[in-house]
Parts: sequence; C-alpha cells; structure tokens
Amino acid sequence: MIPTKIVCIGAGSASFGLNTLATLLRSPKLHGSHIALVDRNPGALRIVTELAENLNLEWDAGMTISAHTHHLEALPEAEFVVSAIEVPPREALWKSDYEIPLKYGVRQPYAENGGPGGFAHAARNIDPVLEIAYDIEQTCPDALLINYTNPMQRICDAVARYTSVKVVGLCHQIGAGYAMVGKVLDEYLGIDVPADFNTTHSTPRANAARENVSRRAMELVDIKAAGVNHFTWMLALHERATGKDLYPLFREQWAAYDPKFEPLTRRVFNAFGLFPIPGDEHLCEYLPWVSDPLTKPWEKYELELYEWDLRAAMRATGREDMQRMAAGELSVEPLLEVHSEGAVEVIENLAGDGTLYWDAVNLPNQGYIPNLPEGAIVEVPGLLSGAGVLGVGVGPMPEAIAELLRREITVSQLCVDAAVKGDRQIALQCLLLDPVITDLDVAQQVVDDYLLTYKEYLPSFWED
Repeated sequence: MIPTKIVCIGAGSASFGLNTLATLLRSPKLHGSHIALVDRNPGALRIVTELAENLNLEWDAGMTISAHTHHLEALPEAEFVVSAIEVPPREALWKSDYEIPLKYGVRQPYAENGGPGGFAHAARNIDPVLEIAYDIEQTCPDALLINYTNPMQRICDAVARYTSVKVVGLCHQIGAGYAMVGKVLDEYLGIDVPADFNTTHSTPRANAARENVSRRAMELVDIKAAGVNHFTWMLALHERATGKDLYPLFREQWAAYDPKFEPLTRRVFNAFGLFPIPGDEHLCEYLPWVSDPLTKPWEKYELELYEWDLRAAMRATGREDMQRMAAGELSVEPLLEVHSEGAVEVIENLAGDGTLYWDAVNLPNQGYIPNLPEGAIVEVPGLLSGAGVLGVGVGPMPEAIAELLRREITVSQLCVDAAVKGDRQIALQCLLLDPVITDLDVAQQVVDDYLLTYKEYLPSFWED
C-alpha cells in the first residue's frame, strides 16, 4: 500500500470527476490515501462527497475523504492534483464559440481545440487553471498536476511555460486509433465488430460499440503514436503476442476498406503516409482544407458538429444519476467498470515507485520529437515510475507532418501568450496563423467579437 494525498478539482463532474473518483477508491495500491474533493458548486460537492463516503465503506478503501469549495483549502501536503475543470456552461459556450465566427463567414469544422473556437475555449480556461497552478507553487510545489481540461495542448503549455509546476496531460483519444485498427483488422485479430460502430465521432449512437472494439484491439495490438494532442500519427503497429509488424497489413486492408468510413482520415493518410490517430472529427480542427465556404468540404467528408443540446441533457442526467447513487437509489456496480484514463495509473506508479508504459502522455518536449520545438507540449508514449512521468523518444516526424504540427504548436503558444498577457495583438496573430482563418479583416472581427462576448471570462484583456 502506498497512501498519498490526491486533490480532485472539478470532482462534481459526472464524467471525468466520477470516473477518477471511482478508480481511485477501487485501487488496492492506494488504500488508506487521502482524497480531497474540490468543487465550487456546493450542491455538486455535497453529492459527490456523499457518494465517495459510501463507496469508501462499501469497497473497504480505508481512505480519508474531505470536501472543499476552494482548491486552496485542499492543497496542503498534496502529492497529486487532478484537474478536470471547465468554465460553465460547457455546451452553451462551445456552441457560441462555433456560431460567432459564422457571422463573419467562417464555418469551423468542430470548434473545440483548434480553429477560432480553440482560442476562445482555451482563453476561458487558462485563467482558472493558472490560479490553481500558482497556488500549487506556493502550497505543495512538488505535487504533480494531472490535467484533463481541454484544449489539452494549450492548457498544459500555459502551466509549463508560466509556472514551475510539473504537469502531465492525459487524453483517451488514442482509443479512436485502436478502434479503427480493430475494425479494419477484425478478421485477422478475431474481433467481432458491432454493426453500429460506423464512426469515431463521440456520439451516443456509436460510443459503446466503438469503445468495445477499442478495448479489444488494445489487448491484441500495440500502437506507437506521437504528435500533439488530438493530432497524433501512428508511427508503428505491432501484434502484442508475436511482435509482428502489422502496419503493412493495415495499409493493405485500409486501402480496400469502405471509403465512406472516416473519409478525411483516408485522404490525409494517403497524402502524408502515416495514419492519423484521432478520427475525422478531431483531425479536422487542425487542417487548412476543411473550412472553405464555397466547396463545403465538411459535406464531402460528412464532418459532424458536437451534439450540444443532447450532451447538455446527458450532463444533467449524469448529475441526477450521481445523486441517486449517493442516495442508494441507483446501483454503483457500473462504477466497477469505469476507467480513469490514466490518472490512477500515474499516481500508483509514481507514489509506489512502480514502472508502467503508457500509450499517450502530454509533456514538454525534451527531445522526444527532435524536429519539433524544445519545450512545446507534445503527445508521446510515456513511462510512469518513481522518477516521474517521462516521455519516450520517437525520433523525428516526417517533415511534412512536422510542419503541420509546428504550425499548430505556434498557434497554441500564441493563444496562451495572448490569454496570459491580455494582449489583443497576439490574439490576432493567433487567429491569423490558424488554418481556419483566411482573411485579415475577418480575423480581427472574430477576435473583437470573442473578447466582447466573453468579457466576464477574459479579464486580462480588459484591464486598464
């Protein structure tokens, strides 16, 4: 047993917060640890605390549970801080991020992590994340910040460049790559692919089927991927049992596969020679060929927008389910199957001096990808151990792909600099370099509209 203190910020979330809590409490290695739950919504905090205390007893986790409405109360003596915060209302703001550029003729393909929407989304979240990081510096400077907040690359970059806090970003998107490999190599691998797995897009109609194929493929094959978050590329593909190189077979099978399945991924794979991992809906955010208002490539590639209204309703349902679990009106058995998406594995191995290879970690580049900027946040395989979270060097990316990645890194760093400094000129430069923007005047109009619309969330741009 390796008891430690873990602070979970945004613990009232019915998705990341609940999954993280359940997996921490299930961990035999963390028996006896202290979990400090933080949520600024007192109602959500009360519910998640009641549920945590119930699970602590039912699963005999032997943990200390404390509840806090501000992270500063929870941080003393913390060794790990898990953050999944999001400026609310999540779906309504995301929809607004998409709709504002539409007024000026800019139709974004997704608007979450890249494009103008990526700027607005990151700018809103950077201030509250840095507030947490500054307090970690003063209160528990040796703690590791485990970040789930998007846009992942930009949030981690803000912490890495503007504080001394150690940060790692964790994301499950490599699972989309495993799902696509499992679907295409189903006969070779012996995977039964459900008929309703027909997209990697995060939609309720396909999520369960896609995740089932992804988990099965992870058991059978190993993918080595690298790049930046939501924009990674498959460098190698091997069968776990035999070590056989399956990339040639995958290329052959993919070329013969239904061309309607992930058509944008198909075109990019053909053009650049490496398979893009994230699936069409995330891949499209970083490419300059999917936003033309005349040719409407989003129709050709059948790119779907996020289902904002449905997801908002599901978020409300998730909160209701959490409340019913806390009250004993709904079984907690499903929580025995959820995954932390890496937080528990990081904590177990760092606190317990273990060693574990992990498919994807977001870290400052320390030569892991030598032809990308040093210090830029990259996503690479990692080693989790008592020495910390270390990236695995993957060598240089093909030059054409490296240039796409360098552009996104530059856009991301400009976004962070603009948000931290409240600098409108840097914000304009960020949008002018973004592949979605093609006009100087439009870039200025979008920046001005975003800053005015989100004035309450972006105080640094409005200080005298």
